[in-house]
Amino acid sequence: MTARGRNFLSDWIASHLPVTTTGDPIAASDLADQMMDAARDAGIKPTEIYEEVWSVSEVMFEAIRKRPRRLATL
Repeated sequence: MTARGRNFLSDWIASHLPVTTTGDPIAASDLADQMMDAARDAGIKPTEIYEEVWSVSEVMFEAIRKRPRRLATL
C-alpha cells in the first residue's frame, strides 16, 4: 500500500467509523464501498489501497470490532 493510500484509509476510518455499528459485516461492506468512493473522488487509485489490504471490508469490520467499547456507548 502506498503511504498516500495508507494515510487516506487510516484518516477515513478515524473520521467516518460510526459509533453505533457493532461488528456488522454488512455495515462494514457499506463503509468499505463509501471509503473506496471517497478515495476515488480524492484521486487515489484502488491499487494504492489494495497493494497490502486484500479486503477493505475486512479492514472496516476489524476496525468496528476493535473499537474501544466506550466509544460505542456514546
